[in-house]
Amino acid sequence: MNPIIICNQCDLIQQESDLQDGDKALCGRCGTVLYRFETRGLEHSLVFAITAAILFLIANGFPIVTISSDGLTNSTTLIGAADRLIRDGIPSIAILVFTTTFIMPALLIGSLIYLLLPLSFGKLPYGMAMVFRLSHLVRPWAMIEVFMLGLLVTVTKLNAFASVAPDVGLIAFALLMITVTAAAARYDPHEFWRRVEMIKPLQVAA
Repeated sequence: MNPIIICNQCDLIQQESDLQDGDKALCGRCGTVLYRFETRGLEHSLVFAITAAILFLIANGFPIVTISSDGLTNSTTLIGAADRLIRDGIPSIAILVFTTTFIMPALLIGSLIYLLLPLSFGKLPYGMAMVFRLSHLVRPWAMIEVFMLGLLVTVTKLNAFASVAPDVGLIAFALLMITVTAAAARYDPHEFWRRVEMIKPLQVAA
């Protein structure tokens, strides 16, 4: 008998179905996507997450934009911008920016790598359930795309008063936004736990 699954939208209890690669299972009542099956979905998610980790370091280690006005040139990183906001007397905005564009993306990327890298070698990560819950908790708060939108609006307005040139950090942030989204999209919790159940008997036998 196939395992039982409960729809997280309408709570309908139903049996899981065996899917082909690329197929998805829909709730029989409300049509919500219950789970998908991709043969290499978790592996692709891991590759995107590792790429995102590299881009994250570049995005936060290099200036985002360079501003030139009246012969003066200034550039800043994300951390530098947050520090400037604190000095300007608006620490609440600085904390919000730092949390949603640095801490939460770092936790999301780190948790995905922590969960998927050992799994790819047939091992179960320590504290797996706690890290799994953490990844779902921080995911809605990793707002890189919102930061990018706000930054583009700011750059557009600043162009009226100064010369604003995108820097390495901005390009890395744009690529980071794409790779984090791709990693999260290819990460299927249902497939993750299916793999875990396949590995558990092997570890018990060992």
